[in-house]
Amino acid sequence: IMAGKVGSFITSSIGTMRVTEQIDALEVMGINSINYLVFPKLIAMAFYPFVISIAMFLGVIGGLMACIYGGYASTDDFITGLQQEFNPFHISYAFIKTFLFAFVLATIPSYHGYYMKGGALEVGEASTTSFVWTSVAIIIINYLATQLLLS
Repeated sequence: IMAGKVGSFITSSIGTMRVTEQIDALEVMGINSINYLVFPKLIAMAFYPFVISIAMFLGVIGGLMACIYGGYASTDDFITGLQQEFNPFHISYAFIKTFLFAFVLATIPSYHGYYMKGGALEVGEASTTSFVWTSVAIIIINYLATQLLLS
């Protein structure tokens, strides 16, 4: 979902800047356009693990609420189950993968937007291409990270 939503936005925004020659104007002014356009997106996606940590916390709280209000288990049973099944490495594993995915979500769409050629139609094509390549890269990185970290 993030590859489609965020990746397409990054590609289309940078691609539109390429079509309207705003990137050329930045280069004429002596500004390194790649750093100016891509680096803030890398920094923004570096905060993605914080969003994941909030989601993890809310997931545990939601599970607790479901157990209490659904009558599936008591609070003590839920907390005991969390403590017995908790593996600290799984938290590290989640953050490592999130950081890798955030890097991919910032770089591949930026590349496709920055180096696209053409007009408005090509911006749409570049967005679609970046979505496909980002999705494939995420699947491959997910497989490799899982094999390296959990095997």
